[in-house]
Amino acid sequence: MAGVTYSMPPESFRTLRPEPVRSSARTWDVVLTIVLLVLLPLAALAASYAGLFLAFAADACGSHTCNTDLMNVGLWSAVIAPWAVLLAAVVVSIVLLVKRRLAFWVPLAGMALMTAFWFVSAAIVSLGVSAS
Repeated sequence: MAGVTYSMPPESFRTLRPEPVRSSARTWDVVLTIVLLVLLPLAALAASYAGLFLAFAADACGSHTCNTDLMNVGLWSAVIAPWAVLLAAVVVSIVLLVKRRLAFWVPLAGMALMTAFWFVSAAIVSLGVSAS
């Protein structure tokens, strides 16, 4: 082994940088997401409860006929949709938290979707009342 010479590695080896370290989860995002996910079932309960009040739209049907099937679709969509939105928001939030991405916006978007579904359901019920 006499006469072995060691040379410097090529320039490309000397300029390699270490792999970027994955950023840690933002504590404020995790805490805020969990707090909002705890509040989200309360919002779903309130939206479902408000949806039950759409049944009182049938009071206007005393003197003329209404499309009760359409009114039932609107009523039940107002009662069930918040729980479907809740389930989707929980799943998406957990996936985003595991991937260490911002997730606080998902429960907020879920609350907005619950509100939007209630208004769409109320419009469907209203269409059933006016269908004479």
